[in-house]
Amino acid sequence: MLAVSDISPPVDRSQTARAAHLWLALLLFSVSVACLAVGASGTSLWGAIGKLVTGKALTQMERVVLWDIRAPRLIVGICVGASLAVSGAVMQGLFRNPLADPGLVGVSAGAGLGAIIAIVLGSFMPVWLLTMTGNYLVPFAAFLGGWGSTLILYRMATRGGRTSVATMLLAGIALGALAGAVSGVLVYMADDSQLRDLTFWGLGSLAGATWTKAFVATPIILFALLAAFTLGRGLNGLALGEATAHHIGIRVQRMKNTAILIVAAATGAAVSVSGGIGFIGIVVPHLLRLWTGPDHRALLINSALLGPSLLLIADVISRVIIAPAELPIGIVTAVLGAPVFLWILLRRRGMVDL
Repeated sequence: MLAVSDISPPVDRSQTARAAHLWLALLLFSVSVACLAVGASGTSLWGAIGKLVTGKALTQMERVVLWDIRAPRLIVGICVGASLAVSGAVMQGLFRNPLADPGLVGVSAGAGLGAIIAIVLGSFMPVWLLTMTGNYLVPFAAFLGGWGSTLILYRMATRGGRTSVATMLLAGIALGALAGAVSGVLVYMADDSQLRDLTFWGLGSLAGATWTKAFVATPIILFALLAAFTLGRGLNGLALGEATAHHIGIRVQRMKNTAILIVAAATGAAVSVSGGIGFIGIVVPHLLRLWTGPDHRALLINSALLGPSLLLIADVISRVIIAPAELPIGIVTAVLGAPVFLWILLRRRGMVDL
């Protein structure tokens, strides 16, 4: 028989999750400071802070670099990272599939197609539309493309008031392939200048971040994140199966509808201002589950903290690795995220039936 002293006490993951809130918040703060301080221009954040403390005026260069370039880039990066990571956690809980990410519902593919249409065919659009949208035609088209693809998928997967997650998953893959094919035709039609825009937009970048884009995307993403935080209990119940979740009082269909709309809004807004950025939505929830456990009530909040940190780290690397030029951030996230995801997959292959 085992003695009482031989029995290890259970690990209290709730305390770990609460401690993670603090550590991840500190990490995000530190990375945000680094994001403001690092850049190809050589403008010093600390020198600017010293001038403000002593009452000296900032130079025109310092105001432009710190306030008009780095600050909106930081805000957009935080919002995009949080939206992708939280959307990934929601999708993995909804599909009960460790490989799920926002792209599975067709949001990324639809948003990408909308942006490519605007870039390649923008000159053929009505003058009044070009005048109304101005420089924001591509983000606006990307947002509409993400919403449109999500609505199509939702209609295809819903019958009799009930949404089939399996049908939505398969339809999302099919529509993603179709959107990729149409995008390929448009890329073939593009000229040299358009091809450069398509390359950087398709691989993702925060270089085009402005205060206007931040003010447009941030409210949508914040509203979606706040709504996502209310799904924690429902996703925990859904992990036990739809029947069990229904019996413990969770309105499964309503939760599915809410989750789909949240992912569409958050990812559509993120892709519209940053382009396609991969691996954040897959890797972040996995890392947090290994650390703090599977409780979605903590997982969603921690994803909103770790996602921006990883994206901002990738953004700093993309700015300094070949300075003064800049790598698309999607390349950096793929190089960093793919090995981590493979490591997680190998570590858990005996636990996850893929």
